Amino acid sequence: MIGKGIDNATPAVAGNDGVYTVVTTRWNADIVEGLLTGALNALGVAGITGEQVRVVRVPGAFEIPLACQAAAGRPDCDAVIALGAVIRGGTPHFEYVAGECTRGIGQVALQSGKPVAFGVLTVDSLEQALERSGDNDENKGAEAAMSAVEMVNLLRSLAR
Repeated sequence: MIGKGIDNATPAVAGNDGVYTVVTTRWNADIVEGLLTGALNALGVAGITGEQVRVVRVPGAFEIPLACQAAAGRPDCDAVIALGAVIRGGTPHFEYVAGECTRGIGQVALQSGKPVAFGVLTVDSLEQALERSGDNDENKGAEAAMSAVEMVNLLRSLAR
């Protein structure tokens, strides 16, 4: 796969003193753990570690927006990183869950005024999910983390 997002191989986003909440799902745990590892590694490269990072787990992708809303509502949270995986099956369930999760995450960002980075895979197959959550330059958890850091920096500069 040819990457078109943030270059995970050489993260160039400057870190900051922000606090980041990572919301992950327990559903599709093997995939999501890869996304979480990618996100935590990317944050670490930017110098964001320890008490600057909180990880919370929700049952599945449908529950992500509510947890993101609760996290973004905390005064000590600068950004939220949403991680999950919705893999297409043989029923319309995929469209409902993926659509509502995506819509909810976007609403939280707009309503809270805080970055909510989208690291929820919506894929057609397990193979696609593994490709995007592996220990490689295409890890979407790492991309979401870098996006969150970049947006915190941007919003801080715009507020000056």
